[in-house]
Amino acid sequence: MRRIFHLAICFLLCAAPQANARQWTLRQCIDYARANNLQVKNAQLNQALAEESLLQAQASRFPTLNASSSQNIAFSLDADPRYNGNYAIQSGVTLFNGGRISNNIRQAEINAQAGEYDIDAARNDIEVAVTQAYLNILYAKENVTTSQNNVESAKAQWERAKAMYDEGSISLSEYAQMESQYSSDVYQLTSSESSLAQYTLNLKQLLELGLDEDFEVFYPEIGDENVVAPLPSVAQVYKVAEEILPDMKSGRLGIESAKLSEDIAAAAGVPSISASASMSTANIYGLDLPFPDQLRENLGAGAGVTLSIPIINNRTVKTQKAKARIGTQQAELRYANSQKSLLSTLEGLYQDVVSAQSRYQAALKKLQSAELSYTLVSEKYNEGMIDPVELLSEKNIYIAAQQELLQAKYQAILCRQLLNFYQGIPIEI
Repeated sequence: MRRIFHLAICFLLCAAPQANARQWTLRQCIDYARANNLQVKNAQLNQALAEESLLQAQASRFPTLNASSSQNIAFSLDADPRYNGNYAIQSGVTLFNGGRISNNIRQAEINAQAGEYDIDAARNDIEVAVTQAYLNILYAKENVTTSQNNVESAKAQWERAKAMYDEGSISLSEYAQMESQYSSDVYQLTSSESSLAQYTLNLKQLLELGLDEDFEVFYPEIGDENVVAPLPSVAQVYKVAEEILPDMKSGRLGIESAKLSEDIAAAAGVPSISASASMSTANIYGLDLPFPDQLRENLGAGAGVTLSIPIINNRTVKTQKAKARIGTQQAELRYANSQKSLLSTLEGLYQDVVSAQSRYQAALKKLQSAELSYTLVSEKYNEGMIDPVELLSEKNIYIAAQQELLQAKYQAILCRQLLNFYQGIPIEI
């Protein structure tokens, strides 16, 4: 038993690090955020309200049924107070009202469908935000790695400078420059690590994860094929995006709903027909006649049809129709503005990715040249052939080239992924 117990403890100890070591891929982050983000849940609640409104609109086709009861007391000077009760059931149904019921139902259906699209739009928004946050982390991680390499290099150069200073090969001023560069590189590493922690926190908040929940992203290998992939045309992306994006679909439904509001407003000026029926009875307390017999003898029923014809309504109908027409025009303008905004976004993404790809290619060559030059200068510095000023100048050029390459790389990846996203292609890295 002790052996089994020890084996179980060893198993748990080995399994625990694996459980804590879960790494989130971009796709896992996106899927989790689409299901758990608060903005998405709020959109779902709004859609639930729209569904309730639809059920209410559909129920307006059916008759109403209500019951009422009243108990009364009457006083007079020459008689005792008299108590009586009244009981009634009323029902009513609209037979015709110019199509308002049908149009209200259709409008509620449209609003419920628009609510579904709004949920999808909220999910899309969070997907874009998660992608940006995730790529920020990848960029920051590479930046940390670069900074660590620079610190190691700077430390070796600083130690070399100290030895040379002790030998009297360089001046105190030159030694101080190398020490300052080392301190600067250490500071840059600390700053890079801080940025990585902040970007990780941002992504964690988008996923609605608590402070006590362990979180670590998966760092994929990203090759040139992710950076310099061929691009579709803006017109091609726009054509697909306008058709499939949920916020564009919602905008088109908004126009349809606004037009139905015009029909509903116009129906207010049309005669309406309704039917009603009722049953009632009453009783008087204190009579010798039993209560059930009183209800039976006082039982009455009635039915009727009512025709309502609007004649003068203080311009109410005309104003409602005018406002409904304006509402349709506003919905059309909102959709046109959405089209304009979508096209502007796609054109901006296209230009950004083209620019980033070009800068990446140029930065790659620049980095190769800067790295070679820096390596040669470092060798000369170690041999005592050049002073620290020349070395630091080459090093700054090399570090700048590294930064330019990283920025262009992740700018191109982000914009390329978003162009895919607007075409309905899942984001994958």
